[in-house]
Amino acid sequence: MAYVITQRCCNDASCISECPVDCIRPIPGQPEFDTAEMLHIDPETCIDCGACVDACPVGAVFSVEDLTASLQRYSDINADYFVRHPLEPEFAAPVVTPRIPKVHGTLRVAIVGAGPAACYAADALLRRGDTQVELFDRLPTPWGLVRAGVAPDHAGTKSVTSMFETAFRRDTLRYYLNVEIGNHLTHDELLRHHHAVIYAVGASADRRMDIPGEDLPGSHSATEFVAWYNGHPDFADRDFDLSGERAVIVGNGNVALDVARVLTMDPTELARTDIADHALNALRDSRIREVVVLGRRGPLQAAYTSPEFLALGHLDGVDVVVESADIELDDINSTVLADPALEPSIRLKYTLAQEYATAPRQSGNKRIVFRFLAAPTEVLGEQRVTGLRFAHTLLTEADGRVIAEATERTDDIAAGLVLRSVGYRGEPVPALPFDERGGVVPNHEGRVIDTSGVPVRGVYVSGWIKRGARGVIGSNRIDAEQTVEHLIADFVAGTLATPHEDRDALRALVLSRQPHMVDRDGWKAIDTAEKAASDSTGRPRVKFTTRDELTAAAQGTDLAVR
Repeated sequence: MAYVITQRCCNDASCISECPVDCIRPIPGQPEFDTAEMLHIDPETCIDCGACVDACPVGAVFSVEDLTASLQRYSDINADYFVRHPLEPEFAAPVVTPRIPKVHGTLRVAIVGAGPAACYAADALLRRGDTQVELFDRLPTPWGLVRAGVAPDHAGTKSVTSMFETAFRRDTLRYYLNVEIGNHLTHDELLRHHHAVIYAVGASADRRMDIPGEDLPGSHSATEFVAWYNGHPDFADRDFDLSGERAVIVGNGNVALDVARVLTMDPTELARTDIADHALNALRDSRIREVVVLGRRGPLQAAYTSPEFLALGHLDGVDVVVESADIELDDINSTVLADPALEPSIRLKYTLAQEYATAPRQSGNKRIVFRFLAAPTEVLGEQRVTGLRFAHTLLTEADGRVIAEATERTDDIAAGLVLRSVGYRGEPVPALPFDERGGVVPNHEGRVIDTSGVPVRGVYVSGWIKRGARGVIGSNRIDAEQTVEHLIADFVAGTLATPHEDRDALRALVLSRQPHMVDRDGWKAIDTAEKAASDSTGRPRVKFTTRDELTAAAQGTDLAVR
């Protein structure tokens, strides 16, 4: 029986090189890889060896025989991909990553950020031979959005961190957590202590709707809400009004679906996750019964992935509501759907919308309602949010893209909470050039470039600050390897400056500026304490959610009140 890749796939691509019959697609370098929702296994070619199971960092691969009811459909999803993309095995020899020649000495690199992009870059460097990596992050904890952005009920996705934990056990990598570059250390000081610096700081800012009422109490970004329920220390004290019966989410990407799920899930289910205690308590008291998810375009152009849309249908006590009138096809979408070259994942989005539109609804269930062809025009209210006004849109084509144009026809939705989920963007990095329009640091394949297009010596980027806020966790692996390839090529060519100070001098400098720096032992103490607190609850961990609690735990003192 064949193996099947399921929803939790992070597109890491570790499994591809392990498959002895080359039956996992898409492969890095193909145009489909950058936009792939997940990887797929060809059932006709799979020999059931299980190599992909061992290679998968997030436990997304199952034997067909072991698929649960909620995962059964992934057997068809994997097979359908190869109808559109017939398998043409390449049987290419495994790529052997060359090591750094010993004659060049030890390569020392600082990485700013500790999320997936940073960790993949660190792993790629450590596999190349004689390297030393210092991992900096302004938070007292590593893993970035894996800890503070992935929905708490997606525990499998969070398990990618175990791969990094294993790779980072040796002293060749040192943690400098709770250390902010630009505050505790400068960019120039990093360069003084290293051959190179990689910035992997993500895209922490959220995009705005730029409509009246957006800043009313009760109107927030989904970024804030996600960070709040995940226990990010910068957002733990936020307050969200869950006393109304309806919330509206503007935008229909995967983050919007995460938020809708968290708002409607049974708190008993959430209590089995690592959701922050303050959020769990608030959700237990929540009166929200309906979440409306608004998208400017139609179901074929929805930003969510088909696996995430499919998974909503398996939420206990929640109806997924799509009105048939909202998914009637206009000329543009009829043409799109009729195209035999249409990706199966896009076709599946429409099929699922049709199924939800005709599915029976259970009295007493909570509801996640999808509204398409709706553009927000105003957040309603005077002292606080009372609803949202939106314009109905019509689709047009321009330069090969489907554009939503607002009409004069409007409607209002009553709601006590409005969350915008319209995308992330990067913020300027001190001492580096910045592209305001793209929200990225200007670069060529990871090498930072100045305003004249010349590479900045010893400075590199990886992840969202390099390519923009797109892709999933595993997308950062290929991205990081590209950056590391160029960095090592520059080191071998002798174009990088030699560090002026050693590792011990760096540690002494950091401690003189930030005595509450959290190192490997400190993070291990935090991790152990959070897991120990979960022993009586059955949860994977109970998070510390303030900097004081985290630094106290790192130092082995108990200031946290559970």
